[in-house]
Amino acid sequence: MTQNDKTRLDDMIKAALTGEDREILNQTQELGYFELGLSQFGGKLGWVTWVIMIVQATLFFIGVWCAFRFFGTTDVLEAVKWGIPAAVLMLAATQLKLSLAPQMQADRVIREVKRLELLIATRTGE
Repeated sequence: MTQNDKTRLDDMIKAALTGEDREILNQTQELGYFELGLSQFGGKLGWVTWVIMIVQATLFFIGVWCAFRFFGTTDVLEAVKWGIPAAVLMLAATQLKLSLAPQMQADRVIREVKRLELLIATRTGE
């Protein structure tokens, strides 16, 4: 499905909705990438995101410091001493940040399911 088809389908859905349904649709609009990412810091598991991001930032800055030391060395043994920890720390920091992606995807799916539940509930009069 192309982007044009998706836009046309969204327009058809909006045209078919009544006023109350249209209001529900507007209140549950899909969040953008940054809005969705920032929403991870709140709620029941917000503290987990804070811990992950603090650890990730710490690992990243230590990795940058090791990389700075690595590029400043002239001896091969010193380069190995600083290069391997720099690479490992930066990879670990990247992996920690990427660990939040599945939660963001799950939140997107849950938001869409709730949106559908609201629309169905208003249609059936519950």
